[in-house]
Amino acid sequence: MREAGELVVAAGFASRTGPRPENQDFGGVHLGSPNERARHGVIAAVADGVSGGKAGRTAAELAVRALIEGFYAMPDTLGAARAMQAPLAAYNRWLHAQGRGETMANSATTFTALALRGRRGHLVHVGDSRAWRFTGDRLTCLTIDHVRPEPDLRHVLIRALGLEPELRLDHATIEVAEHDRLLLTSDGVHGVLSPARIAAILREAASAEATAEMLADAAIAAGTHDNATAVVVDVVRLPAPDHDGILSGLSGLPPADPPRPGQTIDGFVIDRVLSRGRNAELLVATDGEDGSRVVLKFPRREALSERAMCLAFAREMLIAQRVSSPFVLAAHPVRPDRQTALYAVLPLLDGETMSERLERGAPGLRPGIEQAIRLTRAVAALHRLDVVHRDIKPDNVMLTADGGLKLIDLGVARLPRAEDFRPDEIPGTPGYMAPEQFDGNAGDATTDQFALGVTLYRWFTGKAPFGEHEAFQRPRFGKLVPPSRHRPEIPSWLDAAILTTLQPDREARFGDVIELLRALEGGGARAVGPRRPVPLIERNPIAFWQIVSALLAAALAASVLLR
Repeated sequence: MREAGELVVAAGFASRTGPRPENQDFGGVHLGSPNERARHGVIAAVADGVSGGKAGRTAAELAVRALIEGFYAMPDTLGAARAMQAPLAAYNRWLHAQGRGETMANSATTFTALALRGRRGHLVHVGDSRAWRFTGDRLTCLTIDHVRPEPDLRHVLIRALGLEPELRLDHATIEVAEHDRLLLTSDGVHGVLSPARIAAILREAASAEATAEMLADAAIAAGTHDNATAVVVDVVRLPAPDHDGILSGLSGLPPADPPRPGQTIDGFVIDRVLSRGRNAELLVATDGEDGSRVVLKFPRREALSERAMCLAFAREMLIAQRVSSPFVLAAHPVRPDRQTALYAVLPLLDGETMSERLERGAPGLRPGIEQAIRLTRAVAALHRLDVVHRDIKPDNVMLTADGGLKLIDLGVARLPRAEDFRPDEIPGTPGYMAPEQFDGNAGDATTDQFALGVTLYRWFTGKAPFGEHEAFQRPRFGKLVPPSRHRPEIPSWLDAAILTTLQPDREARFGDVIELLRALEGGGARAVGPRRPVPLIERNPIAFWQIVSALLAAALAASVLLR
C-alpha cells in the first residue's frame, strides 16, 4: 500500500465590496505546515457581518481568526468537528455579550467553515453563507440557509454567530475525492448567481485563485446588492485511504438484495448476472455516468454476518485503491456520495478465470510459465505491503484477453493493524489451505505461498497435488507426486520449485514468494529459449523400458537361433 501521503490543496480567495460603502465580509484559508496538515488538516472559512450591527466587519473577521487559531490549538485527538465547535462556541458567547454594549451593538455574523482532514471534509455552518462541492461535473450545495421561510423575508436571519447566547451550529461530514472543487460563498455571490452559473464558472478549470476572482466579479456584474466573497479549495492529492476510514464509511451502508437484470441502483444499469459464489453475487452493469462497463459485487447475506460483510468489503476497497500492481485488480472510481447500499464496484475484465481455462486442458509450457510468473508477482506485491490474500486459487485468477493476468477477490485478505474476522469466519478454501491453517493459523505469507503452490500444480497438470476431495474435507497431506509425473515435459527446476511451496512443514518452503519468483524467472528464461527434443525416457519411461526389453528379448532370440 502507498504510504499515508500528504494532503495537498490549492486555494483561492476573492472579495468585492459591491454597492455598499463597507465590505463586511471576511474569509480565509489556512494551509498550515506539512505537520499541521497531517495532524489537523486544512481549514477555510467565510463570514458575512450582519449589516444591521455596528461592527459587522469586525465580528466577521474575529470569527474567522478565532476559528483558525482555536482549531490548531486543539489536540488532534479531539476530532475536527469538536475542534471547530469549541472555539466558535466561546467566540459566540463573547460576541453576544459585546452586542449588548455600545461599541459592537447588535453585532452578528454568518459563518461557514470547512476543515479537510485525511480524506474527509468537516463542515460547520450558521446563517446564510453557503458551502458547495463540485465533483464529477456536478455542483451540490452542502448547507441550508438559516433565514425566515417567507419568500419576502428570506433576507432575515434566524441564526447567526452572536444572535443567541448558545451557539447552534450545523455539522456535516463529507467524503472528498481528488480533483473535487470545494467552494464557500457569501450571499452576495449565490444571491445573484444561479447554481448553473456557478457550476459553469467552476467547470472552466482555471486555478483556484482565478476561479474565486471570476465568481466575485460575476456577482458584481450581475448586480448584487451586497458584498461578494468566494473561497475556492481544489483538492489536488489526498492521503492514501486507511482501513478504519473505509470501514466507517461502509458501516453506514445497509446490505441489499442484488438487483435483477434491467433494474438500476445508484445509476448502475444491471445487464446480466456474471456469477453466484459462496459469499457474493457478481453482476455486470453499465455505469450511467460515464458509460463504462463494470462489475457490482453484492455480498450474500446468508453466508456472512453483517460485520463480516463490512470487513470484507472494506478490505477489498482498501487494497484495490492502494496496491499498485498491474497484476492485482484495481477499483473502479465511484463518487463518494453516490452509493446507497453495501456493494463493491470493480472494472469488468475481458477474459476468463484460470479455472475456466483449465477446463480446456493445461496450457502450453512456455505461456504457462509466463502466467505463473505474473501470478507470483501479484502475490509478491501484496506481501511486500504485509497483505495476505488468504484465498489464492484458480477461481480467483483472471486471464485477460490481452494475455495479462489479474489476481482478484481481495475481500478476505489479512491486513496489518486491521480488525480480523471471527475465528469461525476465517476464510480459505480447504483444498488450497496449508496444514497449519487447520490447526488455527489465520493465514500468513507462508500459507499464501502454499495456496499459490497448489494453484500452480493445478495450472500445469490439471490435477490436485494431494488428491481430490470435498470442499469441507481436510486434505491428507501425504507424499507428493512431482508434477512431471502427470506431465513429463515439465522440467526438473519447475518440479522442484512447485514441490518446495507445497511442503507440509512450513519451514521447508521458500523463505518468501520472492525466492519462488526468482526460481520461476530464472528457469523461465531457459524455457523460452530453443527447446531441446525431450527423450522418450523422460516423456514415457514405461514405454522406454518396454521397448528396451523387447529389443533385448529379440537379440536374445536371434542369438539362440544363430547358435
